[in-house]
Amino acid sequence: MTADTTTPTRIAVAAKLQGRRVGWGESAFQLATLIGLLLSLGVLVALLADIVAGAWSVVTTRGADFVSTPISLSADTAGVLNGIIGSVLLTIVVAVVAIPLGIAAAVYLEEYAADTRPTRFIQTNVRNLAGVPSIVYGLLGLGVIVRLVTALGAGGSANGRNIIAGGLTLAVLVLPIVVITTSEALRAVPAGIREAAYGVGATQWEVTRHQVLPAALPAILTGTVLTLARAFGETAPLLLVGAATGFFATGGQGLMEQLSGTYTALPVVVYSWSRQPDGAFRDELAPAAILVLLVLLLAANAAAIIIRNRSERKW
Repeated sequence: MTADTTTPTRIAVAAKLQGRRVGWGESAFQLATLIGLLLSLGVLVALLADIVAGAWSVVTTRGADFVSTPISLSADTAGVLNGIIGSVLLTIVVAVVAIPLGIAAAVYLEEYAADTRPTRFIQTNVRNLAGVPSIVYGLLGLGVIVRLVTALGAGGSANGRNIIAGGLTLAVLVLPIVVITTSEALRAVPAGIREAAYGVGATQWEVTRHQVLPAALPAILTGTVLTLARAFGETAPLLLVGAATGFFATGGQGLMEQLSGTYTALPVVVYSWSRQPDGAFRDELAPAAILVLLVLLLAANAAAIIIRNRSERKW
């Protein structure tokens, strides 16, 4: 049987090998993608330059004091410490709730559930939920989670609009993303690893626990860290569950009093300052807070890369 030499791919490969031009279509496509990339980078550079220019006076005059100072009504003394603490605690709640549930759900769907219509229906809906706007999850948190937290006796002085409710709302938001990233990591594990383990008499749990999960661990860890970074930077859901004008106190309160009291988060601080009529808050402190948020998110992304590389070397 002779090979088919009429397909566009074969013609293009043959033309490349013979040194002839492939055509103007490929060149136009490459040029269009390059222009799109340069335009995107240009917009990003312009935004970063504007943020750095606005935050420069705060960075040079106050430096680390801006990060270690609590929120204040005075622009000269206001800092982002409360927002950072609140965001960290929210992220901890998200990690405790969303990561175990998401990984367990993905393991069940990929390794144990049969390929049936209900399973495919669940997988499709999980992917659809990952694309739902975050404000919808904020409405869910306001209508369901805040009431649930209050009914369980953890409402506290904030009437249910506290860090627990905010963390649970963000956990629901990122849960589909954790399921999807973990599922993709599990699917990327070669089938030969499973077959070899089954061939020596291992059970399904032993194969999953000792072979599949360790092989997928680098991708799972990377996805989880990036998911937590997504939760760290969310604003819209928190605006609906009580963080818009909250204040997180770190005095002599106990842990439960802090978790059930009023609070704020770093993205909410940025949103609040950018709406202030005072030019110092709007034009200087808000860009400085954005710069702090970007640094923290970049640190989270760097941590994801380091964790992935180390996990791959161990495996």
